[in-house]
Amino acid sequence: MFDENIPVKVFTSYAHKDEELREELDVHLAMVKRHKAVEVWNDRDIDPATEWDASIKAELEAADIILLLVTPKFLASTYIYDVEIKRSMERHEERSALIVPIIMKPCDWLQTDFAKLQGLPRNALPVTKWDDMDEALVDVVNGIKKVIHAAQARKKAAV
Repeated sequence: MFDENIPVKVFTSYAHKDEELREELDVHLAMVKRHKAVEVWNDRDIDPATEWDASIKAELEAADIILLLVTPKFLASTYIYDVEIKRSMERHEERSALIVPIIMKPCDWLQTDFAKLQGLPRNALPVTKWDDMDEALVDVVNGIKKVIHAAQARKKAAV
């Protein structure tokens, strides 16, 4: 499915108050994460006694794909907006990372810098508004798989 010779790093940006939603997405990403070519990271992977800000910034810089788990709490976070979204969009403009907004809950995301990017799930219907949230997350994962293939193609072309 994925080329194990072309590793892809995925950074997950989310609000801690939405951790339950991130965990649900992680469950649905289990099959993707089983492939050695794909590493999915979030700030809960930071080791104790490590500087969290430096770790987040380093992982953000190393990521090939950046997932933005968009909710009202995500948009309200000063750190997420001023650090993670700002740098993500800079990396998008530099063409050094692929940014994927994932609309998890209804919110005013159309006023953001990343509103110009195609998001998930399909039709930008928030995950929590689907009749079946698992079906929404499968749709999201299928979209993420396409982005992983695109990231691998980019890396292969750059060699």
